[in-house]
Amino acid sequence: MKMFLKRYKWVLTLLVINIIVGIMYPNIGKLSFQNTKANFLQILAIIPPVFILLGLLDVWVERTTMIKYLGKGAGIKGFAIALLLGSVAAGPLYAAFPVALVMLKKRASLFNVFVFIGAWSTTKIPMFTFEIASLGVKFGIVRMCCSLVGITLIALLISGLLNKKDEDAIYERAENVI
Repeated sequence: MKMFLKRYKWVLTLLVINIIVGIMYPNIGKLSFQNTKANFLQILAIIPPVFILLGLLDVWVERTTMIKYLGKGAGIKGFAIALLLGSVAAGPLYAAFPVALVMLKKRASLFNVFVFIGAWSTTKIPMFTFEIASLGVKFGIVRMCCSLVGITLIALLISGLLNKKDEDAIYERAENVI
């Protein structure tokens, strides 16, 4: 029970706050519960397919293959693959983190994992095409170029700031996640 409370303390805290708001302000409480329900159902629709794909990725892609194409020695090829994987992925950003975890477990370089997460969050191809259609080609291309430069610089900065001990700790934590 103690472990349950520790693990879900924020969820339980928000539930208590929702209940208090519902009692004090019924209209706001009702709206809050409706929004919570909608968000929960949205998450339930996305998470199962992501975990199915993760299971397939975990089984189908050997560690040596992941290291070859996304590991430390992958170079520009690894960068391009991480960028492409993040750009073509579907779903909200929170779905990227389990994928990144599998990448870490299979020893993808931290730089490529950071690029993947950055690409997932900013370089989605459907978003790019929408920007071009709505805001013009010039805007879309400039925004995409700025995003690519930003992703690369942030990934370089973060991976450059980590020493070997920090990297090992990240990989060890990834291995220990259920």
